[in-house]
Amino acid sequence: MASKTTLNAKNLEVLGVEKLARLLIEISMGSAANKRRLRLELAGTLGAADVAREVTKRLASIDRSRTRIDWRKIKGLKRDLEMQRSIIIDTIADIDPDEALDVMWRFVGLANSVLDRADDSNGILISTFHAGCANLGAIAQMAKTDSRSLSDRAFSALQDNGYGQYDTLIESLAPALGSKGLERLKTLFTDRSKAPIEKPADEDKIPGSHRDLTVRTSLEQIADALGDVDAFIAQQSEAAQSLPMIAARIARRLLGAGRNQEAWGAIEKVDTRGLLSIPFEWEQAKTNVLDALGLHGEAQNFRWHCFERSLNGDHLKAYLKRLPDFDDMEAEDKALAYVRAFPDVHQSLSFLANWPAIGEAAKLVVERRRELNGDLYELLTPTAELLQEKHPLAATLLLRAMIDFALDQARATRYRHAARHLVECESLARQIEDFGGEPSSEIYIADLRRRHGKKHGFWGMLPSNFGGL
Repeated sequence: MASKTTLNAKNLEVLGVEKLARLLIEISMGSAANKRRLRLELAGTLGAADVAREVTKRLASIDRSRTRIDWRKIKGLKRDLEMQRSIIIDTIADIDPDEALDVMWRFVGLANSVLDRADDSNGILISTFHAGCANLGAIAQMAKTDSRSLSDRAFSALQDNGYGQYDTLIESLAPALGSKGLERLKTLFTDRSKAPIEKPADEDKIPGSHRDLTVRTSLEQIADALGDVDAFIAQQSEAAQSLPMIAARIARRLLGAGRNQEAWGAIEKVDTRGLLSIPFEWEQAKTNVLDALGLHGEAQNFRWHCFERSLNGDHLKAYLKRLPDFDDMEAEDKALAYVRAFPDVHQSLSFLANWPAIGEAAKLVVERRRELNGDLYELLTPTAELLQEKHPLAATLLLRAMIDFALDQARATRYRHAARHLVECESLARQIEDFGGEPSSEIYIADLRRRHGKKHGFWGMLPSNFGGL
């Protein structure tokens, strides 16, 4: 049973309206965000137009700002934007969907202004605008906007899609647009493709390239929304249709339409000879087409061939899934043996760690430790963490590879991590009875001292109680 002092709505009710009101005023002092939220809630008691007015004022303020948004400010702005978005959805749309639709257009339209000023490499802010784009579709279905007006506004928005904020707009609006609105949007983009190309201000840019890309991707999405496979294919040049990714996209759509033989024709347009890398999507599309044509044996052979070439776990899973019971176990053992002998030890290690086959990964590390590249910390660090509980020697070998690389190459920026790894090695050493020909912890640390004793930046990062000091 919860204590009466636990902070929940029921317990706070006993404080009474007047005291809660005073507390809210006190809590909001010094917090612009909390003040805005209270004003929005007060506006909500008056009507959708008042809430919309408050939200629009805030959006206009954000739009006018020219302050650089550094990493310290991004999360705060994200909270502010999410609050405005939730008010549009939860308050305005419930009362007046048409008003909410207009405000949500304004909200997503902020993307260029905001992202021009922010380093959003982690996608923190753009995800909010993508969510707003999805909300446009839901609100549009609630609103009374006619399909013509909606298609015109979508067309206008897509001309200014600098950060990809409208990438899913057509898919989102499709139910509200209906076939009539989608056909109008198709006409608008088709006409746009025929308009004279304006000379770009930047002479280094390819004239019309951005416009052509917008037109093509929009017409592709419209074709998908209408279920028109031929219209989608018509947007791809003959040269493009020979590219693996494009061929895979075409084949998937033809399969969905039950046009299996034509899907095979799309796959066959690709010549993979001489390609350094073959996209998984094309390989997967090819196996799906083979299965659809009833060529299950050929599909299985191709899956195994693709697995052998790339060590892609998805290919192996698909292959094993189609085998009879017990045959799949034998095939998996064969596959893991193949992985252990694969020329690229790091590709093998990545596969085994992700499969997962932790025991096999440990064997691989011990057997091929001389091939490990300590520079690949993004692979070796998480794999060492996976191995340390049951395979401390293998985990130690991975950690030592990274320590040796950092010190041998004098990578000072990695000394902090190398010091942490050395402490971890010391801890793991207590669990290792036999180092299998590798130096014990004491001998390894003594050798590091001999070779890198003058790298005081590294040794100074070790804790004072470290056993090797």
